[in-house]
Amino acid sequence: MLIHRLILKARARCWRRAPGACVPTVCVGNVSVGGTGKTPHTELILDLLQRSDFWGNCQLGMLSRGYKRKSRGYQVVERGSSASFSGDEPLQIKRKFPAVTVAVDKKRVRGASNMAKDGVQLIVLDDAFQYNRLHASLNIVLVDYSRPVFQDRLLPFGKLRDLPKRIFDADIIIVSKCPAGMDAAEKAMYAGKLRLKDYDASACTARTPGTRKKPGKEIKLLFSHVEYCHPEAVFEGADARYCYAQKVVPVTGIANDTPFKAWLSDTYKLNPGLSFPDHHKYGLADISAILSSARHYRTSLLATTEKDSVRLHDCKDVPEEVRTRMFYFPIKAVFESEEELQCLGAALDALRTAE
Repeated sequence: MLIHRLILKARARCWRRAPGACVPTVCVGNVSVGGTGKTPHTELILDLLQRSDFWGNCQLGMLSRGYKRKSRGYQVVERGSSASFSGDEPLQIKRKFPAVTVAVDKKRVRGASNMAKDGVQLIVLDDAFQYNRLHASLNIVLVDYSRPVFQDRLLPFGKLRDLPKRIFDADIIIVSKCPAGMDAAEKAMYAGKLRLKDYDASACTARTPGTRKKPGKEIKLLFSHVEYCHPEAVFEGADARYCYAQKVVPVTGIANDTPFKAWLSDTYKLNPGLSFPDHHKYGLADISAILSSARHYRTSLLATTEKDSVRLHDCKDVPEEVRTRMFYFPIKAVFESEEELQCLGAALDALRTAE
C-alpha cells in the first residue's frame, strides 16, 4: 500500500507539471471509481457552454478515452456510430449534442491536438484528472455525497483510485447526488467532511487546508442533485402505454443502480430485475434473459438507464416483446441554488482569456 501511495504521489506531481493544450480545456473527473455522475455533469457543462454569449458561437468539443470501445487510436464519433466503436458515454453525448465535436482517444494530448486542428475552440475532457500528460485549463472534480473521500480507502479496500487530498488540486469541487434542498448549514457541515474550511454559501467558496510553507487556496464548492426525466423509448415502435404500468423490471449495467431502483420504487412496484457490470456489452444471452423476464412479468415495464439504452442499440434481432416495452429514464444534474449555476457559468466564461 505504501508503494501504491508513492506511485500516486509521483503521478500527481507529473500532472501538476504537465503542459496544457493549445485551446482551453475543461476536465471533469473524480478520485473514486464510477458512479459520481460525470456524464450528466458533462452534459450540464456543454449546455452552459452552448448557451454562453461567447462560447455559444464557438466550436465545442468533448474528448474521451472511449472506455471499452473496440476501435483504436483517434476517432471522431458520429450520431450513427455504435457503442462498441466509440464507447457508450461519448455516443450518448454526441446524440444529445449533435453540434459538438465528440472524439475518442486514449492519448489525450494527441486527441486534443487533432481536435484543435479540426477547428475545435474549447474541449471538455472526460475523466482526465488522472491523466498526467495534460493539465486542463479548468479542473472540476466530482465527489459522491454518500461517499466522502476522506472516509473512504484506496482500492482494493475501498472505492478510491487516487489519493483523497487530490481533490485540493481541483479548481471546482462538485458534491454530486446530494439530497435535494440542502441549506447553507448542511453544506458547511459537508465542507468540513472534505476538510475544507471557511465555506461561504453566497460566494460558493471554501478554503483548502494550509501548511506553514503554503497557505490554503480558495476553491469553488458546489452541490448538485440528480433529477430523472420522462421515459423515452429505447427502440423505435415502443408502446408508451407500458410507461403507465404498475410494475417494472429494472435492467441495468451501471456502476451503482441502487439510486435508480430506489427512484423507480416511488412510482412502480419492483419485480426482480437484471443487473450487469458497469459498461456491460449486451449479447444474445442477455437479450434472452430480458425476454424471459418480459414473458414472466407480462404487464411490466422494462426500465433501463440512458447509458444502457446506447449499448442495447448495438444488439441485433431484439424480440418485439422486448422492443415494445423497454424505456429508459434520462437523468440530469441540477445545482442546489441558482448562485451555484452562475458560479460554474462564470468559471467557464473566464476561460475565454485562456484562448
